[in-house]
Parts: sequence; structure tokens; C-alpha cells
Amino acid sequence: MKKMRKKYSWIDIGDDARRQYIDAQSVFTAWEEAYKDMLSVRGSMRWKNQNGTDYLIRVSTVGNNKSLGPRSEETEQIHDNFVARKIAAQQRFSELSETLERQQRMNRALFVGRAPRILVDILNRLYKEGLSGFFTVIGTHALYAYEARAGVLFGETEAMATQDIDFLLDVRKRISFVTKMRYAATSMLKLIQKVDPSFRLREDQKYTAVNSRGFEVDIIRREPKNDDPHPMRLTDDEGDEFYVVPARNAGILLDGPPFSAIIVSASGHMARMNTISPLTFIQFKRWMAEQADRDTMKRSRDLLQANLVEELVNEYLPQLLTQKS
Repeated sequence: MKKMRKKYSWIDIGDDARRQYIDAQSVFTAWEEAYKDMLSVRGSMRWKNQNGTDYLIRVSTVGNNKSLGPRSEETEQIHDNFVARKIAAQQRFSELSETLERQQRMNRALFVGRAPRILVDILNRLYKEGLSGFFTVIGTHALYAYEARAGVLFGETEAMATQDIDFLLDVRKRISFVTKMRYAATSMLKLIQKVDPSFRLREDQKYTAVNSRGFEVDIIRREPKNDDPHPMRLTDDEGDEFYVVPARNAGILLDGPPFSAIIVSASGHMARMNTISPLTFIQFKRWMAEQADRDTMKRSRDLLQANLVEELVNEYLPQLLTQKS
């Protein structure tokens, strides 16, 4: 990538905030691992007597029972190991949750981040539901991940201003996604309503949900190809649910290298954002700006964001230049 002459302003978060972010990030990643460990021991195991014989029963969180066999040294060991793992996982998760709360207070005190709280809450909801791997954040909100990784803030705040978040569904994983949602007996709309009950689908565009403050969540997909269903309803839930709108050239966003960062809200709360590589972001934004049917104001903003991210990479994330976009 050609070196640009610096012409944009940056806000240095300062050494104290930078050290705090590093510490908080370490706690958050440990909390993620502890959460996964706790999920692996969800449900319970118990002994059930049938016709005079004790059987070890694994009970899932939705009440499904599975027999693991009659009582024996092996099944008793399975039971004891499960109970020990469950106690240890719950204790570790509880302790890390308390530590995470302290780190979040420190984040707020030292002004570590500025991402919208609603964004953080939605990302955390997707993570807790095991859905993060199906969606990629694209568009303006990706800038929060880039600046978090770089340890600086974009000075051109007009480039950050937006009232909507775009989630790109990986349609190649749709069957797994629908199966997971069917098992959970929920819909995407219901999940984001757990974050904010005021979210409603827009009547004129069913791929958008908007809350009472005007913040929008859009679900998009690549252009239909091969056996992709079209139109595509996100789940088969009987209530209101998102339809997924195709976006031109969105395939390059799925095919590019992934990028992940821990973002921090102004309140100090944290979430992992899975987004696209900054190099892919630059490529896509430049392409959008060249489209003749693109609104003039949006084209100007596309170029501004592309230039900002390009300079950010050159100045603070040069290691990414070895990636192939």
C-alpha cells in the first residue's frame, strides 16, 4: 500500500488508558474462555433408578434426557468429573465476571473507549447466544475495532457518526444458523429485543429493525449465487423476523481476511467485534465511492473513511500490510 502524506488528526488515548485497555483486554479474553467452559457443562447429571438399576442421566438445559449407561466405576467417574468440572467452571466464571466489572469501571474512569453502548450490548448478546460466528460487522461501526487495535481515536468524528449497524450474514452457514435458532426456539428480532424491547421491524424494509431512539440494525447478505435461497427469511420463527437483503459486491467482504478486536463503550463495557480486515474495508469503500448511483454525500464519506483507515494502517498497524486483502 502506498504511503500517504499524513493529513488527518488522531486522538492519543494516553499511556494510562492504553495500559488499562491491555489489562482489560486480557481479563475479557479470559472471561470469554471461562464462559465457553461453563457452557460445556450446562445442564446436569443425575442417577435414575429403572427396574432396580441406577442409570446415569445427562439432562440438557431444555430438559432432554440422555442415558449414559448403568452405574459402574466408569459412569461414576463420568459423574464425579462432570460435577467437579461444573463447580470449577462456575467458580472461575463468577470470579472473572467480578474482575471484569472492576476493569469496566477502570475503563470508564480512564476514558478508554467511546463505542456506542447499544453496539456493545448487541455484540455481547450474539456472543452469549453462540451466534457471533455467523455475522460480520461491516460499515462505519468497524472503525471502532480498528481504532481499538491501534490505540488511538479517529479525530474526524464525522466519519464515525451513524445510527445503524450492518451485520453481514455468512449465508454459507445458514443451515447451521437456522438449526441453532430452531433449537433455541427464538428469532433474531427477539434476540435484539432482549437488548432493547423497543426494536421493531420497519414495514418498508424488513431487513431493518429500529428502536425508539432511531438506532437501526440491518441484516445483509452477499448477492444470491448457486443454491442460495432468495428471498431469504432469517429464521422460520412464526413471529416477525428479519429478511436478509442482498448487497452488491458483499462477497468480497466474506472472502477477505477476518479481523477481531475488543471494543470498549464510553461506559466501560466491552465486547468482541468480528469485522472485516481494514484492507478489505478500504477496498470496498473505494469501490462504493466509484458507483455512479451512490448518493454524493455518501460517496464523500466513503472516501473519507477509506483514507482514514488507510492512514491508520500505515501509521499504527503496518503489520497488516503483509495480509492479502
